[in-house]
Amino acid sequence: MSGGFWLSDRAWAGLEPLLPGNQPGARGVDDRRVISGIIHVLRVGCRWEDCPSDYGPATTIYNRFNRWSHRGLWGRIFATLAAQAELPDDLSIDSTAVRAHRSAHGGKGGPKIQAIGRSRGGPTTKIHALTDGCGRAVAFTLSPGNHADITEAPALLDKCPAPNRLLADKGHDANSLRDRLAATRTEAVIPATRSRKTPIPYDATAYINRNMIERAFCRLKDWRPIATRYDKLAINFASAVAIAAIVIWWA
Repeated sequence: MSGGFWLSDRAWAGLEPLLPGNQPGARGVDDRRVISGIIHVLRVGCRWEDCPSDYGPATTIYNRFNRWSHRGLWGRIFATLAAQAELPDDLSIDSTAVRAHRSAHGGKGGPKIQAIGRSRGGPTTKIHALTDGCGRAVAFTLSPGNHADITEAPALLDKCPAPNRLLADKGHDANSLRDRLAATRTEAVIPATRSRKTPIPYDATAYINRNMIERAFCRLKDWRPIATRYDKLAINFASAVAIAAIVIWWA
């Protein structure tokens, strides 16, 4: 076998029970080898057709990734593994912008449907995430790059139980979010914007730990197809983010 990525016995033991059985398609290459090939492509950023033959036919590698993306399988696996962890006291919320390569354009429905928007840095996609105190992603969503962070906060918070505290930057200082957090007895650790006549106090010591979400984004962007988006379809790009998160933190 080549020196590329191969799922360890421990990682495979955690993933195998979550995979579908008796699925149609090529079965000449086992799931563990195919998934290792998918991860190899996503880590190094090579073309699917350039995937080493040790993982099996390149068409099988891509078709498995694409078919399971459209079924939402990768996202469900990520959500299942993240949910198995004990809920931390604190969660952090933020986003990072990813530049969309010219090859990412042309997806059905147009750029907005495919989570691509024009911002100051050009066409971009935003990855919005919730992370725990160890910098592990527990939930994420995508949006066009010109969407405000606060617009995705409700959808993210719907994906997991309410934490004791939510750490966020000034971009999340909105009465609507603060009211929601108060309803679930979640402490808002959010600095007030300058537009507030009366600043709202927050725990500055706890806020220091918000840097963990920045580290989480850095680790995700070590994967080349996430640092730069090449996928036309948002569903495939979201699957790549889910797979990277699974491997980095949950596998």
